[in-house]
Amino acid sequence: MVGDDVVEKVRGLLPMLRERSPEGEELRRLPDDVVKQVKDTGLVRLLQPTRYGGLEAHPRTFYEAVLDIAAACGSAGWVSSVVGVHPWQVGQWPDQAQAEVWGDDPDTWVSSSYMPGGTLTPCEGGYRLTGRWGFSSGSDHCQWVILGTPVDNGEGQPGEYRNTLLRRGEYVIEDVWDTVGLRGTGSNDIVVEDLFVPEYRTLDLIAMFSTKAPGLEVNEAPLYKMPFATLFSYAITGPIIGMAEGMLAEGVELTRKRVSKNWGKASDDPFTVSALGESACEIDACRLQMFRNLDEMMATVESGERISVQQRSQARRDQVMATQRAIAALDDVFDRSGAPVIMKANPMQRIWRDAHAARHHTINTYEKSLLSWGHVTLGGNPTDMMV
Repeated sequence: MVGDDVVEKVRGLLPMLRERSPEGEELRRLPDDVVKQVKDTGLVRLLQPTRYGGLEAHPRTFYEAVLDIAAACGSAGWVSSVVGVHPWQVGQWPDQAQAEVWGDDPDTWVSSSYMPGGTLTPCEGGYRLTGRWGFSSGSDHCQWVILGTPVDNGEGQPGEYRNTLLRRGEYVIEDVWDTVGLRGTGSNDIVVEDLFVPEYRTLDLIAMFSTKAPGLEVNEAPLYKMPFATLFSYAITGPIIGMAEGMLAEGVELTRKRVSKNWGKASDDPFTVSALGESACEIDACRLQMFRNLDEMMATVESGERISVQQRSQARRDQVMATQRAIAALDDVFDRSGAPVIMKANPMQRIWRDAHAARHHTINTYEKSLLSWGHVTLGGNPTDMMV
């Protein structure tokens, strides 16, 4: 499958990523040489148009690599996933914008902050933009950013919502990132002051959600007809599943050798051992559901059909519940692993903190997504915008 060599290169980095994870925590960003090695695998080109040096790979391949990285280092997995999914969206922009991003360097990285932190004000040829946006993961290593930007069309006029592409130098990165988890992601603030933004650097979200974005005129591969909501929500949950896999691997290894003063050998404690089995089953189910949904959706678009609301609603249901189930599973492994796991030198405490920080992303709010699935299943319309 296209991109399998990328996955193999990624797997060759895993021991290094695990070893260097504490360094990223101290820096509050990924080390530059670690980013270079991840970039050299081609991971961030997997969902990029072939016209600009990408691979247009199956999303399954991309997320296989993401889960592997996240199991070794939560912050590296998070940045790889969030930054790595952006080339898909850049492929939705007019070709003029795509050429600016990738024309000189097909390895250009793009960060984002989708929550609206400023407003586009229409002017001749485009818009003026001022504002502040938070949580732009990996921004120190990126040369472009995607920002969530509502349009102010004047009093009494209907609003609209666009994403805006800005080049490094058109915005300032303000270092504010000091957290209990995902410390190595460098998810800093983006600040813009009265910037002119040409029309072609903005993207109408209604057009993108309805597969009518201008980039589809040049990027005709089925990949670009996948739902934004599915790919981008799994960009958050995928690393969490990977972190759970990393916690399970650490827990199994620790159980093999740990001796408790109360119980003796941990491997002889039936409650601990059976709990490992339950957690493994839950984590595996999260992975399998994610890949099943991606496989079915890709098969649909490859056949020339349109992905149904039911498919999108199911993928969203499984995505939000995968976050809940994966974290519950890793919590159980962590809680049964004894006092040594709270030591700073033990990677399990970092995985625990990273996963719980990741859970706080707004896309993981699960009740409204489950309700929306119920509405769709009962014959109604979705009530979740990420469907």
